[in-house]
Amino acid sequence: MIDLRLLREDPDRVRASQRARGEDVALVDALLSADERRRSSGVRFDELRAEQKSLGKLIPKAAGDEKAELLKRASQLAADVKAADAERDAADSETQSLLLQLGNLVHPDVPVGGEEDFATLEEHGTIRDFDAEGFAPKDHLELGQLLGAIDVERGAKVSGSRFYFLTGVGALLELALVNAAIAQATAAGFTPMLTPALVRPQAMGGTGFLGQASQDVYHLDKDDLYLVGTSEVALAGYHMDEILDADRLPLRYAGFSPCFRREAGSHGKDTRGIFRVHQFDKVEMFSYVLPEDSQAEHQRLLDWEKQWLTSLELPFRVIDVASGDLGSSASRKFDCEAWIPTQGKYRELTSTSDCTEFQARRLSIRVREDKKVRPLATLNGTLCAVPRTIVAILENHQQADGSVRVPEVLRPYLGGREVLEPVSQ
Repeated sequence: MIDLRLLREDPDRVRASQRARGEDVALVDALLSADERRRSSGVRFDELRAEQKSLGKLIPKAAGDEKAELLKRASQLAADVKAADAERDAADSETQSLLLQLGNLVHPDVPVGGEEDFATLEEHGTIRDFDAEGFAPKDHLELGQLLGAIDVERGAKVSGSRFYFLTGVGALLELALVNAAIAQATAAGFTPMLTPALVRPQAMGGTGFLGQASQDVYHLDKDDLYLVGTSEVALAGYHMDEILDADRLPLRYAGFSPCFRREAGSHGKDTRGIFRVHQFDKVEMFSYVLPEDSQAEHQRLLDWEKQWLTSLELPFRVIDVASGDLGSSASRKFDCEAWIPTQGKYRELTSTSDCTEFQARRLSIRVREDKKVRPLATLNGTLCAVPRTIVAILENHQQADGSVRVPEVLRPYLGGREVLEPVSQ
């Protein structure tokens, strides 16, 4: 959530952020009104309680008509205090409810608009010319079937659409990717973490996934637990309700977990293969830093993502995600999109978001510095979303006979194997 003091001092900035997100600007004025009622009712309650305490000291000393009058006033005050308390609680509840609906403040450099209004920042690698090489590229599913690596038919039989099996070299390729990604993260100073896939509402809501993203979340009603769509949720919740010493920062974690997404609203999109699925594994970077260091940390996370994709020898671009596509927690987001030959376009493989103090305020994570306590900043960055990375590797490194060249960075994790060979025709 944002700082209420900032809202009071600069409401136009918050309105501009809401407008850039394409969200309801009227929410800002409703929140200002509720906050004013909360503060004024709090003052009223404090005044009545002070009078009540003063009166309580006078009554024992009074007698006769004076005491009767004081007792009458005390009775009225008790009713007024109770009413003021209820009014204060109602106004506070409304303020908090409205505050939780407000997205993070959009960074001023973010391009304004919807999904297609991003700005391209960089392009890396060379897109292969398959025509010049004399063969038409196969898509990842055809390659996966030739290699005995992907089985979506039995995935659908067992679990339904958008589920799959990784088999043989497909399973080995996932394990190689995860181990290589964790090795890079560990070398960069991240603490590797295996995180829970089920979390409580406080963790899911605190990271901002129960607002506009709630339609994509799986919920276990009986247990009131949520299946995470990213280990970001568990990594953010790891320090909730804690005060961290400034000399411990930055704290960097690399979490590995299964991820679950309903993919609501994606009907008809990416129905072939394993690019958009309901369950997948992912290595996620997560950082806790001082607020003034968040932009520099954001760039570092992006650099680690670029290092990873470069090591996989993939052509990719970096985009500055537009304001209407940020998600509620992010102030700014960079995506790395790999070229997918059979689709003839770039598709998102990694993403990194600067959430500034937004999640920390919701989760009550603070930093102690020079005897002062204040919220810190959190950031996240995907290092390896496994199925999408497999898609990009198979399609970009395929050869005319249906085999796939293994990027050098993965070979030590595949027993030195340089090529994945077809097992069936």
